[in-house]
Amino acid sequence: MVAPIASDHAARGSTLTLREVSHSFDLEGQPLPVLDRISLQVGRGEFVALLGPSGCGKSTLLRLVAGLDTPTTGSLLAEGREIEAPDPSRVVVFQDPTLYPWRTVRSNVALGLEARGLLRTHGGRIEDALRLVGLTGFANAYPHQLSGGMAQRAALARALVNDPKLLILDEPLGQLDSLTRIAMQAELVSLWQRSRFTALLVTHDVEEALLLAGRVIVLSDRPARIKAEVVNSHSYPRHRGDPHFVELRREVFEQLGLDEAW
Repeated sequence: MVAPIASDHAARGSTLTLREVSHSFDLEGQPLPVLDRISLQVGRGEFVALLGPSGCGKSTLLRLVAGLDTPTTGSLLAEGREIEAPDPSRVVVFQDPTLYPWRTVRSNVALGLEARGLLRTHGGRIEDALRLVGLTGFANAYPHQLSGGMAQRAALARALVNDPKLLILDEPLGQLDSLTRIAMQAELVSLWQRSRFTALLVTHDVEEALLLAGRVIVLSDRPARIKAEVVNSHSYPRHRGDPHFVELRREVFEQLGLDEAW
């Protein structure tokens, strides 16, 4: 019997530890500092958002967490083990769904299992993932037949089929229209609550960060340092008009230096 995607209420994600992580790029023979001594602890099953100015290094930090790059100095650990390469337990969802246009939704979702040689033994997870994101009726559709929100749901299903312990979200809703984005924010929280993975989100949207995450980490200009940590302990669903939410939003804007424009 195929093990289903987890849906219980016990946190089952991965812990994540960043210890004095710094990173630089080589630019015409000169180092370009991007991250400066980032230290962060993320608990199992926690939802954490990263906010900061454009170009400050947020996506670079996600690449390090995913194991796509290695830091110049410092270390990153998942479940206490150093991150040295990509691993199926850590899956990235990007802003662009990047679905293969010649494959159906089902076969796009199956890609990870195919690559790992698990399609025969774990193929039942595909239907589980499609059900979780509400795409059961579109399994045989092609990407051009999907709306933007449905395509992003398919990308989420492709990630969830691998049963990740850490879901790394790089502006996953950034290309959606405002109404679809609001609906997908609720969907993402629901998926997280049901599957109990650990989530690390990069977004430029202050409201989105506060609606989704339990902690919002505010980063400085490049090279990024942690400026502040804003905790939102309110239960879900959260509402933009709630006085506590409004106060937290003001606090984040102040940390970003945008209090006068707020």
